[in-house]
Amino acid sequence: MEEPLRAIAEPRRQQILRLLGDKEMASGEIAGHFNVSRPAISQHLQILKAAGLVSERRLGTRRLYQVRSEALAELKAFLDQFWEGALSSLSEAAEAEQRRLDNDRTSSQ
Repeated sequence: MEEPLRAIAEPRRQQILRLLGDKEMASGEIAGHFNVSRPAISQHLQILKAAGLVSERRLGTRRLYQVRSEALAELKAFLDQFWEGALSSLSEAAEAEQRRLDNDRTSSQ
């Protein structure tokens, strides 16, 4: 799970994933959406590919990239376990604070 997390830590790679969404795009097409060189975009795509987040296929001289939905689902499931724990902790803290406030109100009456 470390490699996909490292890959998405870079904001431009996050933008590439959002751009790809559920469609397939050529590297040149992707590069057209950014103010960086095509080789820089190709490098980002290679990192995303190595992390298993995108797939690549050749069509003639073009390289087409597509998000690997199953890889993103795995990444989401991994991150969700932390999110759920954080929400649970937040909920418990809010309930404890509410009990404290309720006790303070009844004590001061």
